[in-house]
Amino acid sequence: MVNKPHDVAGISVSEIDLEENQYETWEKQIDALLVLLSGEKKLMRVDELRRGIESLGVNAYNELSYYERWIASISKILVEKNILSQTEIDNRIRKLRADGDLQ
Repeated sequence: MVNKPHDVAGISVSEIDLEENQYETWEKQIDALLVLLSGEKKLMRVDELRRGIESLGVNAYNELSYYERWIASISKILVEKNILSQTEIDNRIRKLRADGDLQ
């Protein structure tokens, strides 16, 4: 059985940085988005977020930051549930980049 990228039990990994972090605005926005999606209407559950993160390929999992993994998972789940289409997400990203609001 092959471990998934998030499963590091028994594997020697680098130390965890326990310093208090200052979050970027976009990271706070992703956190707020999950709060809204998992709120009253229950459009998404935290266990779905985790499933989406755990299903990222090894390269994506290792290359993405913590909140980048969250937004990749949120996007995937919203498409799975037909709340948004991948085309809608791609178009919005393209517009944000064109407007200089996204790198």
